[in-house]
Amino acid sequence: MLQRIQTVYLLLAAITAAGLIFVFSLWTNSAGEEIYAQDQLIAFGMFLGSAAISLVSIFMFKNRKLQFVLGRLNIILNLFLLGVFVYWSLTLPGEMDISEKGIGMFLPIISIVFIVLANKAIKKDEDLVKSVDRLR
Repeated sequence: MLQRIQTVYLLLAAITAAGLIFVFSLWTNSAGEEIYAQDQLIAFGMFLGSAAISLVSIFMFKNRKLQFVLGRLNIILNLFLLGVFVYWSLTLPGEMDISEKGIGMFLPIISIVFIVLANKAIKKDEDLVKSVDRLR
């Protein structure tokens, strides 16, 4: 059943993680060059991993428990990515590399919001199925 609301949320999370990283820069360095996620291998891999988990989770609609676990794993991956961004922006001395932060550093937060909404809808579906099974 791909026509559920969590499919929309997971698709939006995948688009945020895989598509918007090419549009919004992570930061601007001291030379005025914009740095995107594909320029940083760790960030690029984590963004693509998050998008892949979201897309795989969409097609796990028959196994809602696994879909819920994949959503939680994706949230943890995005929180770790956010932590990497905070580490990069705070540990560089004297703003040698990161001069101005871009909106790309906040993309994991947007992805987390969509995944939390999807997990909420998955949990609601699971509770509905359990309540119907109780009546039989």
